[in-house]
Amino acid sequence: GEAVRAGLAVPDGGQTDTIEYTDRKSGVYKKLVIKNDVISGAILFGDTAGASRFFQMMQDEVNISAERHSILFGNPNLGNAGHSGLSEVSMMSPSTIVCGCNGVTKKTITDAIVEKRLTTLRDITKCTKAAGSCGGCAPIVEEILVSVLGAPFTSPAKAKPLCDCTELTHEDVKKEIRTSRLTTVGTAMRVMGWETEGCETCRPAVNYYIQTAWPAQAVDDPFSRVENERLCANIQEDSTYSVIPRMYGGLTTPDELMKIAGAAKKYNVPAVKITGGQRIALVGVKKEDLPEVWGQLDMPSGYAYGKALRTVKTCVGRRWCRFGTQDSLSLGITIEKTLERIWTPAKVKLSVSGCPRNCAESSIKDLGIVGIEGAWEIYCGGNGGVKVRTADLLAAVSEKEEVMEIVKAYLQLYREDARYGERTSSWIKRVGLQGIKKAVIEDLKSRRLLAGRMDEYLSTLREDPWEGLLKRPSTPAPL
Repeated sequence: GEAVRAGLAVPDGGQTDTIEYTDRKSGVYKKLVIKNDVISGAILFGDTAGASRFFQMMQDEVNISAERHSILFGNPNLGNAGHSGLSEVSMMSPSTIVCGCNGVTKKTITDAIVEKRLTTLRDITKCTKAAGSCGGCAPIVEEILVSVLGAPFTSPAKAKPLCDCTELTHEDVKKEIRTSRLTTVGTAMRVMGWETEGCETCRPAVNYYIQTAWPAQAVDDPFSRVENERLCANIQEDSTYSVIPRMYGGLTTPDELMKIAGAAKKYNVPAVKITGGQRIALVGVKKEDLPEVWGQLDMPSGYAYGKALRTVKTCVGRRWCRFGTQDSLSLGITIEKTLERIWTPAKVKLSVSGCPRNCAESSIKDLGIVGIEGAWEIYCGGNGGVKVRTADLLAAVSEKEEVMEIVKAYLQLYREDARYGERTSSWIKRVGLQGIKKAVIEDLKSRRLLAGRMDEYLSTLREDPWEGLLKRPSTPAPL
C-alpha cells in the first residue's frame, strides 16, 4: 500500500484530538489530528484518495465540526460516490495543490490539458511537473485528466519509453542487450537507434542493464554514471561532499574510529554525523580533498552515493541482548560482506533483527530478516521513505545457509527484472508478490539458478570503487 503524511503548524493552545479509522484486513489506516476544529495533520495508509482534499482543508483552515462523522469517507452528500476518485476531484477547488512536491494546483493541470491538448500523465508531468517527483499524486492527476476529457478521449495506457531520447521501453532495452549481446553503452545506443548521445536518464540505465546482463564482459562507462557515483561521494547543498565508509552490520572498532577522527581533523571536515544506517559520515568534504580522505580512511566504500547495496542494519542480537533469540549481528555482517559491492536498480537497504522487537527496523527495509525462536522470517519490499510501505513476508526458514541463498536469489531477481530507478517496494507492487515467491521460494531450481547468477556476478567485483576511481582518466563532465 501507499502512505501519505501531512502536517501544518498551528498556534499553541486550544483543544487537540484525533479521528481515526483502522481496517487491518484491508491494510487501511487513516488518522486526522484536529486542533480547534481544524485539521492540523493527517496520516493515510493503504487508501490515500483523500490526501489532496485534507491538505487543502488544512491550508484553508476549514472548520470540520459539522462533518466529523464522515470526513474520512468523502462528502456525505454524495453517498457511495463519496469513495470514488472522481468525487475527490470534483470536490477540489481550482486552487487545490495536487502536487505538493512541486506546488502544482488543479487549475494549472486542467488549463494545461485544455490549452495544450494533453492526453497522458506523461504529457502532464512534462508540461507542469505534477507527479514528477515522488509520484504519489499520479492517481489524482490521472483522475483530473479523465474528468476534463472523459475516459473515451484519453489515450490508452501503454508502457512508457525509457526517456524522451527513445521510444523504447525499459523492457525493450533489456531484451535487445541480451539478444544482441551488447556490452558497451555506445554500441548499445547505436544498435538501438539513439539519435542523440543520451541523457542523465537513459545513459545510466543502459549502462546498468549491460552490467546486469553480461557481468563478466560488460565495460563500465564512467561517462554514463551520475556525478555522485563517479566521485564515490554525495554532493551536498553547498557543493561539498559527504564521505561514508562501510561499517559491517553497524559494528566498528577503536582503530576505525581513530581513522575517521584522524581524517576529519586533518581535512577540517565541518560535520561528523551518525547516519540512520549505523555508520559515520564525514560531511562537508571539499571535492579536491576526496582522494586524500579516502586514502586516509583506508576503509571500504559504503556506497552511500549509489544505486547499490547501502547498509545491512543490525541489532546486537542474542550475543548481547537478553531478549535476543537469534545471532543477528553475525548474520548481518556475513550478508554485508558477501554482497557489499553489488549495484542494483535503486538503492537497497537490508537489516537483521535478533527478535520480534525488531530494533533494526526490518519491517520497512527492502529486505528485512527477523529472528524468531528456532527460525528466521524474511520480509521484502519495505520502504521507510516518501512512500512508506510495510514489508511483505517472503518466507520463514531455520538455517542461515538457506537465508543466504534466498537473499541472493531475491536480490538477483530484482536486479534482473526491475526497471532502473525502481525501488523494491514499487517493483513488488508492479509485478506481484506471488510471482516473486514462486521464483525465489517455491521453485528450488529457479532459486538456485538465480543465486548462482548472483555468485557469478559477485566474482567479477574485485576492486573497491575508491581504488578504481584513482585509476580512471580525467573525470567526465557531469550528466
